[in-house]
Amino acid sequence: MNWFSLFPQSRLRRLIATGTAVLLVLLGAGLTTPGNAAAATPSSADLAYYDVTSPSAPAGSLAADLTRRGYDVLEGPLSNGVPILATEAAAQRLRRQGLTVRYAGPLYQPVAASFQAAADTYYGGYHTAAGHETHNQQVVTAHPDLAVLRTIGQSWRKTQGSGGHDIQALCITKIATGDCAANTSGSKPKFTLMAQMHARELATGELAYKWIDYLVGNYGNVAAVTNLMNTTELWVIPIANPDGVDIVSSNSTRPVSQRKNAHTNGCSGTGLGVDLNRNSSYHWDVNQGTKCSETYPGTAAASEPETKGIQGLLSQIYRDTKPAADFSPATTATTGTFLTLHSYAELNIYPYGWTNSLAPNNTDLKAIATAMSRSNGYDAVHGDGGLNYFAPGATDDWIYGTLGVPGYTIEVGPSASGCSGFFPAYSCMSSFWSLNLPAFMTLANAAARPYPTGS
Repeated sequence: MNWFSLFPQSRLRRLIATGTAVLLVLLGAGLTTPGNAAAATPSSADLAYYDVTSPSAPAGSLAADLTRRGYDVLEGPLSNGVPILATEAAAQRLRRQGLTVRYAGPLYQPVAASFQAAADTYYGGYHTAAGHETHNQQVVTAHPDLAVLRTIGQSWRKTQGSGGHDIQALCITKIATGDCAANTSGSKPKFTLMAQMHARELATGELAYKWIDYLVGNYGNVAAVTNLMNTTELWVIPIANPDGVDIVSSNSTRPVSQRKNAHTNGCSGTGLGVDLNRNSSYHWDVNQGTKCSETYPGTAAASEPETKGIQGLLSQIYRDTKPAADFSPATTATTGTFLTLHSYAELNIYPYGWTNSLAPNNTDLKAIATAMSRSNGYDAVHGDGGLNYFAPGATDDWIYGTLGVPGYTIEVGPSASGCSGFFPAYSCMSSFWSLNLPAFMTLANAAARPYPTGS
């Protein structure tokens, strides 16, 4: 088979258009490319990316089995096998069980030994949770006519009196009477962008940071931004899991691979915590993972304070236009859109994510996702859509299934390049931003009338 036939046309066009620029970035930065057979094999204790195949089990069944066994199964296509994050020692154990395990690339990209992190940054420029909080306050101080800062909840550690953070949300708009209130009485439709629910997905929080600056920095200068801010409330939750980000950023050159929050559960290392993207009160599933696994959903639906705070805000600012039944559609009177950022797999995901059955507003939901794909070139999918597994208890399904608001996930970043993985070099942010800014604008502009056909 021709190698390029493995890629959808949208992705192929983007690869051809940007290949030269990406290659120059990789050569200049000294980045190691996952999937490069010439890459050095890691030490037995280092986490790295691997692709796993079985001589007898299909990839989907193998992915489910590895997940049940506690392996960190990752997003992405199954064309090269089931992608996992593991140590070389764990890879050797799988090989002894008769599986083929191919080293696909390192977890970390090079950071110069001389690198000195600026205040509130790490790993070449990514912002810590404290850095985001400082930034949020600076924005509202500098732009009181454009931004309001709200505390919407607390992190798990803060509820325990052991440090932690408030969960913060910015409302950005040209503020008029009634705007940015924590209720549904305002006249403007809402768009919410949420990031870093999974703490190790570094690029997502940084995209939220850039989105905030783009909006407040371009009001009155860029017509599209000015029109959007005059007509729409643009909410941003830049760090949904600040305790987890504290853990990740505790090593400035080799971030900790913490996905979950910091809820003490008797597990060591990154087994600590609850997966907040399996913890919502919509289709919460006790079988998503044992307490030390990466997809552990918690002891009950919405058990975590971060989940309570996020759902609380969204329930306050969005009108409920959908009957409770899963397959009853939201009405054409629905306003608002929602986006949660994750990484990595180059996907625009639309509801539902807990089942492959089509959502009742599928035509309109897919139309918006397709428009986003024209912007960023990512594939538009629903259901298990290439992620290797369903995601019951996810926030994007919760907001659509309970309120009728179209909820989307963008999986930022490729599955194979120097800019792939959870910890891409900070230099990769420029390409992520240029690709995804138009998709953000597309979804924000859809907030006024997301269901034009009602089907």
